[in-house]
Amino acid sequence: MCALIPAAGRGARFGSPENKVFAPLLGRPLLGWTLEAFARCDAVERVLLIGNETDLPRLRELGGTYGGGKVRDVVAGGADRQASVLAGVAACGDAEHVVIHDAARPCVSPELVAQTVAAVSAFGPTCAATAAIPVADTLVREDDANTMLAGTNVPRERLWAVQTPQAFRTRYLVAAHEAARMHGVRGTDDAGLVRRIGRVVQLVPGSPENLKVTHPADLALAEAILARREGAAAAAPDVRIGYGYDVHPFADGRRLFLGGVEFRDAPRGLLGHSDADVLLHALCDALLGAAGMGDIGDLFPNTDPAHKDRPSIEFLREVKARLDAEGYRIANVDITVLAEAPKIGPRAAEMKNTIAAALGVTPGRVGVKATTNEGMGFVGRGEGVAVHAAALLFR
Repeated sequence: MCALIPAAGRGARFGSPENKVFAPLLGRPLLGWTLEAFARCDAVERVLLIGNETDLPRLRELGGTYGGGKVRDVVAGGADRQASVLAGVAACGDAEHVVIHDAARPCVSPELVAQTVAAVSAFGPTCAATAAIPVADTLVREDDANTMLAGTNVPRERLWAVQTPQAFRTRYLVAAHEAARMHGVRGTDDAGLVRRIGRVVQLVPGSPENLKVTHPADLALAEAILARREGAAAAAPDVRIGYGYDVHPFADGRRLFLGGVEFRDAPRGLLGHSDADVLLHALCDALLGAAGMGDIGDLFPNTDPAHKDRPSIEFLREVKARLDAEGYRIANVDITVLAEAPKIGPRAAEMKNTIAAALGVTPGRVGVKATTNEGMGFVGRGEGVAVHAAALLFR
């Protein structure tokens, strides 16, 4: 999907000597916010900016800064918006679909772009789709004295205010523009031109926040909308997922520890520098990985004599202290033990309680379960124990 963003208007009503898409908006040019929405939309593969000759260098710079690598070209527009759109379509090459969006609508969301694109990407009669919102205000007609004409209230039912983005099957968009040029028609939007030639245009529910910056007061509204969104994003929790895996072979003459619990009746333990609690090692790796803090080998290397036969529950407590120092809280951990022996089920509750105490969470936030390997591999042959662990953190 190729996106066209016309940015050639001078914006006389905006009252600025330069193109309004360069107006500062919450720390960046207005156009930067528009480009970011398309950069974050997976439905759009490439973006073309359309501008005045004098603005092209600056548009290229903004495309490189805010376009997420999708801005492939910046092309010069024509004498009017319709000519500019046709120039953009030509630059799209053989793209089967295009989506067009006003550069001066900086509050568009990636989701709205994707929904509009989806409406024409599917098979069916739809040749075009446009974002739009139902009209909420009372509409009337005026007379020459700028007073309300009696009996001219326009019923609001089935009335929609058209926005962008607008998505099209390219061949119908080109046909609509050619028909408009042939008959001297100047449309206010591209979807209207496609509907004029009898093609189906799907209405996609838009958003009142997807406003077009036309007057200076609109810029203040856009800034308030974007500031609220940015604030909400900043206030959202930093959620992290970590995964850990560890494996240890059995060894004679060793005590067996799993989940901080000793299996005193086990004939063998696990081989390792510490107490070789493979379950806690995998869990430590999951927690450290979620926080981007490396792994258990970085913190407790097996070359350090201080860790010889050390209880791994101490490793887990130290990992928890490091998480606390960075402001992380543990939502839950989930652990799966792969072993032919010992039987984990009878000791699972004890393991959960031990782990929960070390992590400062309730046992309900700890999952411990086990399975055999059905006789396959080193686990199935009873040569060792493997453990998978997952952790969810937030701050």
